[in-house]
Amino acid sequence: METISVLIGNSDNKLTQIQWANFVFEIENAIKNHANAIHFTGGSSWHSPWQNACFVFEIKDQKVKYLFDKITVIRTICMQDSVAIIRGKTEFI
Repeated sequence: METISVLIGNSDNKLTQIQWANFVFEIENAIKNHANAIHFTGGSSWHSPWQNACFVFEIKDQKVKYLFDKITVIRTICMQDSVAIIRGKTEFI
């Protein structure tokens, strides 16, 4: 099992509000369809001059490639240059 954080943003205002909402919805659904457990979802404050969102979840190793491929498709369709991914093993100390 791997812990992954997916971070997306629209700080360049490339997306309209409707397009941003759709992008977040599609990314969230892809994660829900592949993750074993979602531990956190959140985003920028409503009055921030930028838009961003973060998802932190656990996923089985064999599902990671499929999720990353799906995120790449969504990112491309939604005209986004990149999505940040942080991967690691969770340790309890």
